[in-house]
Amino acid sequence: MNARTDLWTLAVIFGLAGVTVLTRCFFFILDRPWTLPQWAHRALQYAPVAALAGVVAPEVLVAGGQFVSTWQDARLFAGPAGALVYFWRRSVLLTIAVGMAVYLPLHVGLGW
Repeated sequence: MNARTDLWTLAVIFGLAGVTVLTRCFFFILDRPWTLPQWAHRALQYAPVAALAGVVAPEVLVAGGQFVSTWQDARLFAGPAGALVYFWRRSVLLTIAVGMAVYLPLHVGLGW
């Protein structure tokens, strides 16, 4: 490394720190109350569902960069079982417990 690289690294670190502080303190810096528009409130209601789908769906449907091509995959049974229990009882803990109760015997016992 040379002096130019070190200065560039420091500039990037301080720049990112400045952006982070500014974005996190933005609402404290304003002198008047600020509210989101109604369309933004409606959009934020769907954000958790979209984030969950974006994380869970690839984990259940994709293996090794390819879509699961066989029905003998434990995740294909555990995911819907957990979803059904969640819609029935609305309990995250019960969802995890049932999903794992379906997944583990298929994965460990049958090798799926």
